[in-house]
Amino acid sequence: MENVVLFIVLACIFGFCMTWGVGANDLANVLGTSMGSRSLTVKQAIIVAIIFEFAGAYLASGNVANTLRNGIIDLTLLSNEPQLFIYGMLAVLLAGFSWMLTASYFGLPVSITHTIVGAIVGFGAITISFHAVHWDTVGTIALSWIISPLLAGACAFLVFTSIQKIIFAKSHPAKSAMHAIPCYGLLFALIFGSLLVEHILQHFGKHSLRLQFGVTLAFAIIIYIALARFTRSFIKKRKLEGAARRHEFQLLEHMFKPLTMLTACAMVFAHGSNDVANAVGPMAAVVDTALSGSLSPTSNMPPWILGLGCAGVIAGFLMYGRRVIQTVGSNITQLTPSRAFAAIFSAAMTSSIATTTGIPVSVTQILVGAVFGVGFARGLTALNLNVIRNIFMSWVITLPAGATFAVIYFYIFRALAGC
Repeated sequence: MENVVLFIVLACIFGFCMTWGVGANDLANVLGTSMGSRSLTVKQAIIVAIIFEFAGAYLASGNVANTLRNGIIDLTLLSNEPQLFIYGMLAVLLAGFSWMLTASYFGLPVSITHTIVGAIVGFGAITISFHAVHWDTVGTIALSWIISPLLAGACAFLVFTSIQKIIFAKSHPAKSAMHAIPCYGLLFALIFGSLLVEHILQHFGKHSLRLQFGVTLAFAIIIYIALARFTRSFIKKRKLEGAARRHEFQLLEHMFKPLTMLTACAMVFAHGSNDVANAVGPMAAVVDTALSGSLSPTSNMPPWILGLGCAGVIAGFLMYGRRVIQTVGSNITQLTPSRAFAAIFSAAMTSSIATTTGIPVSVTQILVGAVFGVGFARGLTALNLNVIRNIFMSWVITLPAGATFAVIYFYIFRALAGC
């Protein structure tokens, strides 16, 4: 194949640009709840993003990347024209960057998953043929986009309602919090810890239920003990018992900050495993096809591609994430640490479970759905319905926008190549 080096260089440039857009929008959305509730400082958010974004991408992204590569369009129709496939994937990368940058400018938390799936569907249906698209797979993915935010919203509603009844509605909320917060941490550690350990064992080619159970249990016990010691120490130092009711509630919110930080780490891990895979999937496809000269149903995901993608995500978050952080962190509904914990806990669980199935869900949608669920638990007056309407409309527009951008860029590449 001719122009191998050029294709790889373009894939890296366009891929980095798109992951930059992911950081400016998707990662800003993920960390918007914890930063909006002031559970994480900017410096802490940067550290969490770097560590857990890379960890999620390296340990748990394989299934999702393969679904995007081979599950949406029939690659056999392009088996004799690998260069057209390369043009298509380059167009997908540029389409993703263009739409993410546009949405970030307006502060709208759109989904990179929607954008890429829309771009791939547009490329397949318009430039190859309508029948080139696996519409059953697309239907499954689209259904998950409806179910996952509803599930996260329902879970967040239940979690926050339980927090209100178990802690804030009690006559002695400080004493209730001292017992309840470690239990919430234990529940989180058991669920997420099990998924995390499973990913790590699979990454190293090991399958041991006994080892998975043992490590998960140890992790959960450590989290429980740490939170129990923190809550007791906090109550003792602040002398919460007998404090004025309003002042007591404010201090109780501070007790949720460690839980919110913990779940934020899990949420960024889930984002790395799902959305970074979505972003670098087309880049890996271009590199693999250019080097081999032919199409294959799956491709290797070299560590350097994941590293480049994660670097782009972090750069975009640092340089341009402020607008989306404000939308998700404060504009949908007013967030406190306890509300942020309920939202992030629910979103992290939903995202992590979906990733194990290989379905490329939208972490953005899931988290916004969870934030909506928390706001709904407080009543409709606690929700900014205008912001919710704008977000919903941006989601509806994203799919056709990604498809349109991809088709335009594909024909530009074909014209430049003279084919």
